[in-house]
Amino acid sequence: FCSALRFSKVLSLLYLTIGLVWLGGLGIFAVTGESLYDAFWQAIHGVGIDWTFAGEAVEYGGFLVRATAVFVSLGGMLVTALMLGIVSDAIGDKIEDLKKGKSDVLEAAHTLILGWSDKSLNMIDQLCLANESAGGKAIVILAERDKLDMEHDIHRHVRDLRGSRVLCRSGNPLIGLDLERVSVDVARAIVVLATAETPERSDARVLRIVLSLMGAVFLLQGHIVAEVCDLDNEPLVKMVGTQHVQTVVSHDIIGRLMIQCARQHGLASVWQQIMGFQGDEFYMKEWPQLTGRSFMEVLVSFPEAVPFGIRNASGLLINPEDNYIMQPGDHVIVIAQDDDSYAPLKEPAAAPQPGDACPPGVSRRAPERVLFCGWRRDMHDMIAVLDAFVYPGSELWLYNEVPVQERERILKKEGLDPTRLQNLTLIYKVEGELVSRKRLEELAPEQFSSILILADEMATFGAGSSSDGAADSDSRNLATLLLLRDLQTKRMGPQPLQRKSRSSEMRIRPNGKQAMWYDTMATAVKQTIIISEILDTRTRHLIQARPRRHASCLVSEFVLSNELVSMALAMVAENPDVNDILSELFTPDGNELYVHTASRYLREGEVKSFFEVMVRAREKEEIVVGLKRKGQKVPELNPKGK
Repeated sequence: FCSALRFSKVLSLLYLTIGLVWLGGLGIFAVTGESLYDAFWQAIHGVGIDWTFAGEAVEYGGFLVRATAVFVSLGGMLVTALMLGIVSDAIGDKIEDLKKGKSDVLEAAHTLILGWSDKSLNMIDQLCLANESAGGKAIVILAERDKLDMEHDIHRHVRDLRGSRVLCRSGNPLIGLDLERVSVDVARAIVVLATAETPERSDARVLRIVLSLMGAVFLLQGHIVAEVCDLDNEPLVKMVGTQHVQTVVSHDIIGRLMIQCARQHGLASVWQQIMGFQGDEFYMKEWPQLTGRSFMEVLVSFPEAVPFGIRNASGLLINPEDNYIMQPGDHVIVIAQDDDSYAPLKEPAAAPQPGDACPPGVSRRAPERVLFCGWRRDMHDMIAVLDAFVYPGSELWLYNEVPVQERERILKKEGLDPTRLQNLTLIYKVEGELVSRKRLEELAPEQFSSILILADEMATFGAGSSSDGAADSDSRNLATLLLLRDLQTKRMGPQPLQRKSRSSEMRIRPNGKQAMWYDTMATAVKQTIIISEILDTRTRHLIQARPRRHASCLVSEFVLSNELVSMALAMVAENPDVNDILSELFTPDGNELYVHTASRYLREGEVKSFFEVMVRAREKEEIVVGLKRKGQKVPELNPKGK
């Protein structure tokens, strides 16, 4: 009875009270001779109101009268005690439910995050940054995790919410009642995170959640952002979610980003500036006053932003032709500090000048020799992407613990035939641990133009996926990086650099031996780009906390994979059109980001404004979006004083 009915305790107390009133009323009626009505009223008074009823029975005299009065008073005390216990339990249960996150969320137009992973904290931080200018908004998390644990992690890692409110609820995103508790129908964006399982199981779970969202009885007002682990499963999620779902393939994004950054010095820091909401980001807005202008004129019409595309009725158009004419309803896509920080000028600030052309360029494209240290389950996708980027005759060396005989079989099983690669030749002569100095020396690291050190996949998926697993993976990658740099310097021999002044030399190099070591290391950094995949943000802080002259010798670039995926998810959650922009910039067939020296657009000794450089770059069908000033380590997107 007590387990079957919700209000069983209250009903039991009610039945007990009625029984005591009946017994007490009949007893008083029998021993006092009062009317039945008065007897029952005295019983009610004694049970529920006045426990001193037994003292008032003295005037009646007799043992039976007093015994009946004591019985009624004791019954009243029992009923009161039980009632207080039931009320106390009810209040305690309610407080416990609040602690466990079982209460309803009374929010609207909030961002809903379904699931918890190693990307959750970074994404919360990015969403707080995105909504800081609006005074903050509500962020709701529904995950199969204890509410107090989630709140503890958020309080520990996200120090400043910037006006936003983070509400955590424990529950299963696959259950409709739990989704109703977090007001899924009125959320402006729903982010479905991948879990720390195998990619197949994680994607299957994401697919089920999207299916439950689309098949629910409530009508969703916001869009869905689904994190997918395997590129092959992306069409299934899109088929289920139709136009309401934006997919972010986390492994594919990191793989493509690492390949692009490994081929250009400084590109990783550029992407670190573009992704997320710390600084400048993507915005798109319609400006009716620009209707009728060409894209060339629009390009130099924003002093506080850098336009690089158009969104029209047909979709997104990145880097359109100069003679594209703005139509009513067209939105200009820009890189700007905030959505209200920029506006167009009444007239273009610059225009092409006759005879003003870029210096004659010399093509430096040549075959490359690339080394992959480590193995990923999407290795076949990374190889296919690299094959589309590089020049014919390039080589890709694979060094990992997978037996050499197994690698080609695994690649063919995943759909990649190494013999059909157009620009790459696969070479896998050596196998072994990444921190094996002897094996790394056999590779002769100084012969490679770029080296990619991939994170341990067990730190991302499976039972080992945790902060400790990420830290172990980062430790291994940093050790591999140091070994590669040390082998480079010893195999290359002394490499003195040209210095501008003796004073600057002595200021940072206390003795000749140390100066020669720094010079050789700096030459190795320039000769070979090493991209290391970092999972834990603490590793990034560890690298950046070192003195600059030391840090530059340790690593050319690093890709903080979990943080970048979190940034991409947050950006797409805030604006679904950003997903198309990222897809365009990550694919080898579309427009890409490049880092060039100023000599590509300026002659020796020539001085031009940023607007004038933008106009000159259109000769090469390029858009200049930023610069890195001499002596600075961090690039400057959308510079001021154009």
